[in-house]
Amino acid sequence: MKRKKIAGRILLYILIGLVGIVMLYPLVWMFFATFKSNNEIFGTLKLLPKAFGLDAYIEGWKGVGKYNYSRYFINTFLIVIPTTLFTLLSCSIVAYGFARFRFPMKKLLFAILIGTLMLPNTVIIIPRYMMFNKVGWLNTYMPFYAPAILACYPFFIYMLMQFIRGLPRELDESAYIDGCGTFQCFTSILLPLLKPALFSAGLFQFMWTYNDFMNSLIFINSVEKYPIALALRTAIDSEANIQWNEIMAMAFLSVLPLIILFFAGQKYFVQGIATSGMKG
Repeated sequence: MKRKKIAGRILLYILIGLVGIVMLYPLVWMFFATFKSNNEIFGTLKLLPKAFGLDAYIEGWKGVGKYNYSRYFINTFLIVIPTTLFTLLSCSIVAYGFARFRFPMKKLLFAILIGTLMLPNTVIIIPRYMMFNKVGWLNTYMPFYAPAILACYPFFIYMLMQFIRGLPRELDESAYIDGCGTFQCFTSILLPLLKPALFSAGLFQFMWTYNDFMNSLIFINSVEKYPIALALRTAIDSEANIQWNEIMAMAFLSVLPLIILFFAGQKYFVQGIATSGMKG
């Protein structure tokens, strides 16, 4: 029986390793493509380049026109970081309200909240554009900040609410006995326990906003305010003779923060996903 278990584990690890290699291969290929010429990229199937050098990174970083990728990275983080923080703050408060309190029309409001998950972005993009145009928020980052401040992400609300439901209500009652108010109970007792779920929600929002191409294209029309997603597209459209190693180099640098963030917080991410389905 022990040999069968050991053999089964070995086969499982081999299978997981093969799946991991298949998933990581595009990223590995993109990294080695940064050292290849166009002829090598399109004319051979070899993974390794003939020579290694940093020319693609140096030339690619200069960008197109008068803005380099330092500006685009700064713009990206100016969009992503506040949006992620505002989302976590607002959605956690709304989730706390739905999970712990009774109020009129709670079930109806929650049904409407969940129903908004059914709406694809293509349905709401035109009304949002018209609304943001009327208030003068086009070509600013407010179309990203405002929905985050107003907790317009029902997926994260539901995710955090399920996590809060898994926390014993006795914690709240003990805090009330000790003299804590409602908000203090949330900030001092529940919020520290929400770290795994908050990290998972923050990682999702960071990745989705970081990779968002459509909303950036719709709401931002100044090259000076472009995030990385639009900058990479601009680099492709602006030149007839595209140096794909430079594009690959900037693309690789753009995904590097996400890779580092995911592996650095993998423990909290898995824990938050695994426990968000619990109910109290």
